[in-house]
Amino acid sequence: MNESLLHFFAQGDGVSRFIFLLLALLSVLSWAVILAKTALHLRLSRRAAQFLRRFWNAGDLAEIARDLREHGAIDPASHLVHHGLEVLERLERAGENAAARPGPLGERGEPQELLTRALRRAIDEARARDEAGMTLLGTTASSAPFIGLFGTVWGIYHALQAIAASGSASLDKVAGPIGEALVMTGFGLATAIPAAIAYNAFSRIQRRRAQELEAFAYDVYTFLVTGIKRPATRPEPAVVALDADAPRPARKTAS
Repeated sequence: MNESLLHFFAQGDGVSRFIFLLLALLSVLSWAVILAKTALHLRLSRRAAQFLRRFWNAGDLAEIARDLREHGAIDPASHLVHHGLEVLERLERAGENAAARPGPLGERGEPQELLTRALRRAIDEARARDEAGMTLLGTTASSAPFIGLFGTVWGIYHALQAIAASGSASLDKVAGPIGEALVMTGFGLATAIPAAIAYNAFSRIQRRRAQELEAFAYDVYTFLVTGIKRPATRPEPAVVALDADAPRPARKTAS
């Protein structure tokens, strides 16, 4: 197949060469995205598991904050907690009248509204990071077979023109050029199939991760609005609405 592709490229016109180079570029880029996203998903899954283990074993929010300062927010779960703690610390520094003081629009509102906004922003950032490269995979999976088919049609058309010009329609004159043109369809499928498989696999991983992050956000919201974190025990799941009716974050009082 490689020899047929190279011969097709060498003997083809400008359109044939453009189609060949386009499929080659899509193949290289899609494989680069597949390898990069695979490595990223494995790394983030490992780091998230390590952080969640430390989170559920922590005694209180202060211990979690120290953990974030030590290890950094390097995965979606720790990034979400970091956003929430930032809001809590800003509210504690500003005092009870933080909502009434002038400031950027992003820092105005009731405490629970600011916290909800921060957690939602962290979830959206994680989703945007997961979506990187998915457009390329989807485009390659859907368009590469048709690009290859167009290359085949174009190649057969020129092969038939060459056969007509030679005045010979014997099998050995017809089979070679048409067979080389058909290779472009195979090249298009070889480009599209890995991209389609990877797109479906990554989509499933990202949906599951988004669901897990949403569920974890409810737990984080509960801990931040109550200021309570039980040591080494995970609370029973509870439905916590991220709206204005939820309790406000606990504040420190001067002794």
